[in-house]
Amino acid sequence: MRCALWQAQQLAREERAQGTTEYAILVGVLVVIAIIAIVAFRDRVSELWTAISDGINSL
Repeated sequence: MRCALWQAQQLAREERAQGTTEYAILVGVLVVIAIIAIVAFRDRVSELWTAISDGINSL
């Protein structure tokens, strides 16, 4: 009986660890995508920010 209980506990731990690992991988992929987007659109965002700032300053 103890063996079955121990096996059930181990299985539950492994499933939790798998879920945690999947979330960590997902977060890692999202971070990589965010970095790529920031690098790719850096100049455009800078120009947009400057235009907005100039517009506010002209008021």
